[in-house]
Amino acid sequence: MNHSAQPNVAQLVEQILLEAIQFRASDIHFEPTSTELQVRYRLDGALKTVESLPAAISDNVIARLKVLGNLLTYRNDIPQEGRIEGLKDDAVFSEAGKVTDKRLAVFPTIYGQRAVVRIFYENEGLMELEKLGFNDYIESALKNFSRKNQGILLLTGPAGSGKSTTLGALLRYILTQCPGKSIVALEDPVERAIEGITQVQIEPHGEMTFPVALRSLLRQDPQVLMIGEIRDAETATIAIEAGLTGHVLMSTMHSGSCSGALLRLLEMGIEPYQVTSGVSAILNQRLVRRLCQDCKQQTGDGIYRAVGCEKCHDTGYHGRVLLAEMVELDGQLREAILKRSDMDSLEELLTSRGHMNLMQDGRRLVNQGITTEDEVRRVCGT
Repeated sequence: MNHSAQPNVAQLVEQILLEAIQFRASDIHFEPTSTELQVRYRLDGALKTVESLPAAISDNVIARLKVLGNLLTYRNDIPQEGRIEGLKDDAVFSEAGKVTDKRLAVFPTIYGQRAVVRIFYENEGLMELEKLGFNDYIESALKNFSRKNQGILLLTGPAGSGKSTTLGALLRYILTQCPGKSIVALEDPVERAIEGITQVQIEPHGEMTFPVALRSLLRQDPQVLMIGEIRDAETATIAIEAGLTGHVLMSTMHSGSCSGALLRLLEMGIEPYQVTSGVSAILNQRLVRRLCQDCKQQTGDGIYRAVGCEKCHDTGYHGRVLLAEMVELDGQLREAILKRSDMDSLEELLTSRGHMNLMQDGRRLVNQGITTEDEVRRVCGT
C-alpha cells in the first residue's frame, strides 16, 4: 500500500479493510507501538505485516474503526466489542467467499488502543461434511455418530481451527440424513444461519447463559443439541446429563489433545462413570497452510517445499487444509478413565492401539504434496 503523508483516515481505513478481504485475511490487527501503528493481516493462519502507519494518526484510525463498529469513541480506557457495518463490501467476494460478518474488538495498551477486526466468510465449499478434508476413517466415524440417537461428540483445538465449520457441516449432514429431527443450536454468537435448525444466540453478559438456556431447552423436546462451547463445570454437567438421557449433543472445548479433553471433564467435577457413559468420541483438529500450487518446488526426496510468489504474497502457501485425530471411547479407554488414569497413561494406551495422531495425519498431507513438514510441526507445536 502507498499512502500519502497526511491521508484521509476514513478512506485509509476502508482501503485496509477491503484489501484484507481481497487477500482472504481472517483477521486484521492494528497494533500501536511507541513509534507507529502496525497493520497486520492474518493470512492462512499466519500474521503478515502489511503496513506501518505514523503514530500521529494512530488515534484517528482507531476512532474511525470505533465509529464503523458503533462503539463509544470517547472511552479509550475500556475494552469494547462491536460489529463493523456500512462498508461497501456487499458485493465484495474473495476466494474465501462472501463476507458475512466483521467483528471489532478494541483494547487499551500503554501505547494507545489496539484493535482487531475478525472477518467471517461464507465459503460454499465448506458446507458439506465430505468437503472438509477429513481422512476416510474420521469422516466415516463422524457420519456414524450423526446417525446415533444419543451420545456426546466433543471437538477440541485452538481458536480458529475450524471447529465451528465442522459443527455446522455435521448439523447439515444430520438434516439431510434424518429430515424432521428437532435440532437446536446454542451459539455465542450465531456465526451462520442454517435453514431447518433452531439457532439461539447467547449474549455474553445477558441473563440467558449457556446453562440457563440448556436446562430450559431440555424441556423443549430436542433430539440434537449443539452448544457453541463448554466453558465451565455447570455447562459440562448439564451437557453430560443430556447425553445420558436420549439426546445427541455436540460441543467444543479448549484442549490440546483428545486425552486432555477427557481429563478436563474430570477436572470440572464430572464423575468418571458419567464421562464413560455419556461421551461417544473426541475430535481434535487443526488447520495447516496449503502449499501454493503456483510456486511449490519438489525436492530430491519427492517432498515439496514452500517458495513464495506474487499470488501467495511471498509466503509459499495459499489456502488451508484440515488435519485431525479422533478417539472413540471403547472398553479399554473407558476402563482407564474409570481408574482416573493420567495424561501419559491415556496417551500410551492410544499409541499401543495404533491411534493416528495429528502429526501422523499431517504426514499424510506432506506425502501428498499438500503441505510441508515444517508447517505441520508449527501448527502441532512439536
